[in-house]
Order: sequence, then C-alpha cells, then structure tokens
Amino acid sequence: MIEKALTSADVEFVTTLHGDEAVSFHVLLQPRGDQADRLLRAIDDVALGELDEAAREGDTPEGEEAKSFGERALAVSLQALRASGSEAEGRLVENHPLDALKSLVEESGADEVIVLTDPHYVEEFFHRDWASRARHKVGVPVLKLFSHSEE
Repeated sequence: MIEKALTSADVEFVTTLHGDEAVSFHVLLQPRGDQADRLLRAIDDVALGELDEAAREGDTPEGEEAKSFGERALAVSLQALRASGSEAEGRLVENHPLDALKSLVEESGADEVIVLTDPHYVEEFFHRDWASRARHKVGVPVLKLFSHSEE
C-alpha cells in the first residue's frame, strides 16, 4: 500500500527485502489528497521541520485532480517494479483502503503486507496510521516502511 509514486530507492528496497526469492507485488495506491485532512498533513510537516511544505498543504490535489495524479503515480510505480524484474499489478483505492487491502490479501493469498508511506506522526502516535490499523485487519504480517524522497 502506497500513497505516492515509488522512487528508485523505494523500488530497490522492496524488491531486495527477500533476497533472491521470487516475489510479486499487488499495489494499492490511495492518493495523498484523499487519505488525510490538511491539518494533519500540516502538523506532520511542522514536526519534520518542513515549514514551507506546511504552508503549501492547501495546494495538495484532492478529488478528481488527486485521482489523476494517483493514476500516473501508480503507473510509474508498476513500471518501475516490473523493470526491476518483479511481477506487479495494482489499482487505485478511493474509499475504504483497509477493506480493499484485506480483500486483496484474501484474494491473492499474500504472505505479507508492506505499507510504504511518508511519516505521519500524529496518526502514528495514536496508532491510526495504515500500518497500525492493517495489523488488526489483514491477518498477515505488516511491514511499515517510510518512502524515500527524490531530493
């Protein structure tokens, strides 16, 4: 489960987690603009010392614009995973991401879930982040990783 396009560092990290073992990826992406409100994102930015980012939270795409951005991010991520030699498929999740994740785990027989997101300190503190909530829902191990920045 991701919220933005995977960077090359993200792809290398997730594709090498299991050494030479063959793995396939089923990627769910919920665009950032739909997954948390602006205030929580701004607080996270302030906690990270990124005051300029906090001031720009109002510019985060939402609604149809977020969906279009999400479709491009998903396509880039799937292409990068495939280019690394992994099997990969995916889809956007607009509503109820944890329900979609649980269904996908059951349908695919997944061995584990990787949640790859930016830090969300407020949600993590209260255990309301995706990984914490997924651990109680999906029935397989959940690995929480922080995405890498392209900067």
